Amino acid sequence: MTTRRMEPIAESQDRFSEILTPEALHFLTRLHDQFAGRRHDRLAARMESRKHITNGRNLRFLPETAAIREDPSWRVAGAGPGLHDRRVEITGPTDRKMTINAMNSGAKVWLADQEDATSPTWQNVIGGQVNLHDAIRRQIDFTTPEGKTYALGEETPTIVMRPRGWHLVEKHLRYTDRAGLRTPASGSLVDFGLYIFHNAHELIERGSGPYFYIAKIENHLEARLWDDVFTFAENALNIQHGTIRATVLIETIPAAFEMDEILYELREHCAGLNAGRWDYIFSIIKNFRGRGANFVLPDRAAITMTVPFMRAYTELLVSTCHKRGAHAIGGMSAFIPNRRDPEVTARALDAVTRDKRREATDGFDGTWVAHPDLISTARAEFDTVLGDRPNQIDRLRDDVHVTAEDLLDLRIDGSVTDAGVRSNVSIAVRYIESWLRGVGAAAIDNLMEDAATAEISRSQLWQWMHQRVVTAEGTAITHSRIETELKETLAEIERTPGDRFDDAAAVFREVTLEEEFPTFLTLSAYSSYLVEQQRENAA
Repeated sequence: MTTRRMEPIAESQDRFSEILTPEALHFLTRLHDQFAGRRHDRLAARMESRKHITNGRNLRFLPETAAIREDPSWRVAGAGPGLHDRRVEITGPTDRKMTINAMNSGAKVWLADQEDATSPTWQNVIGGQVNLHDAIRRQIDFTTPEGKTYALGEETPTIVMRPRGWHLVEKHLRYTDRAGLRTPASGSLVDFGLYIFHNAHELIERGSGPYFYIAKIENHLEARLWDDVFTFAENALNIQHGTIRATVLIETIPAAFEMDEILYELREHCAGLNAGRWDYIFSIIKNFRGRGANFVLPDRAAITMTVPFMRAYTELLVSTCHKRGAHAIGGMSAFIPNRRDPEVTARALDAVTRDKRREATDGFDGTWVAHPDLISTARAEFDTVLGDRPNQIDRLRDDVHVTAEDLLDLRIDGSVTDAGVRSNVSIAVRYIESWLRGVGAAAIDNLMEDAATAEISRSQLWQWMHQRVVTAEGTAITHSRIETELKETLAEIERTPGDRFDDAAAVFREVTLEEEFPTFLTLSAYSSYLVEQQRENAA
């Protein structure tokens, strides 16, 4: 019989051996032994579901789980130590400088993001684990090449780590199963497994716990898989059952129809749900891209949180969470301040104020920001509503009655414009170029862009082209029109030695202009560029 194992197939870098220990790799092997097959089954079920939607079947609340939705008695585990007050959470990648800045930000929670805000280079994936290990033990510092030093302050937030979604793989680690089949490791199990293996006991001793944000899940069976992963890890590491706490991002349209069921499956480990607004919009475009004019959305700028289908989604989330004793955490406004431009900063603060005021008054218990300068603005709006209370879970939204039709009513007062086309091309190409350089969260045109917002940009272009949309100015959105915009965008960019714009343009063409629609832009880009580059470097 073949020896089951997990082995790195990329060059070990500074301090990687502290993370990729034989014991940690054995733990990852056990996780894959137990759950790799079920992960593949769940991904196959996603493809089948998307096929049904494409063929005209609308989503609905599941009749077979109605008893769960209608049972008023069950509750989730709720907040663990350090998670009761989540009024402002800062999100960001786990590189060393950003880790220290997030820990010193003054936020209640840091979402340590190994997913959409991280470009999954080998250095970022394992280097991020090194930085989290050091931050938890308060032994992290950083000095820039110019000599500026960064160190932790006294007050630090509770860490909630976000592993990669089920669809992503880690090709720098190879898993060999019982039959001798060699496959790339699961990005989800790698991120989760390394973090909890090295840090769970340390976090518990320091009065917190191993807490996670769960991304991209589409239904309650995927939530059940995560719950089984949690239980397995707790048993394997001799941790009391229920110590792990998860907050699930509701960022896909199928998951919006199964919020109760997702909470139920995770109820012994669940702290709450989050309104992942940007991926949610992307999910709607992706799932309904071929369903005709009624499913075509206008310019991204017109898709605000106050349009009917987004209001329905967020109000249902708050109502569902509070009915089950769970936190409802709001999403991230893309506006960011610019310390060199007071006018841009004023506009950003005004937009964030209005966004967070809406969330707080709607019943959310906390919210996200992407920049430390926005924390006080967001906190002020939640302080006004919460006062000294840590949250408003006791505020039941019995007035909310959201139907399936409400969630799928995509009618918006807005149009597709030439400027919207141009903006989508520019944002997508510039973000992809940043991602290829290993930077997963990029400030572009005074907005914080990550993989989710880039997905909106390229998927809208694909849909507009295939649905033969004509802009408000009378321009037909065709393959050649988008190609022209791409060339003009590239011509306007000031090129620098070592930039990745040629590669970014190739990725953009593949995910936007091909006949087939790739489910995620990062999948082929990762295999073609990040992994190949790592292997070249290792050689």
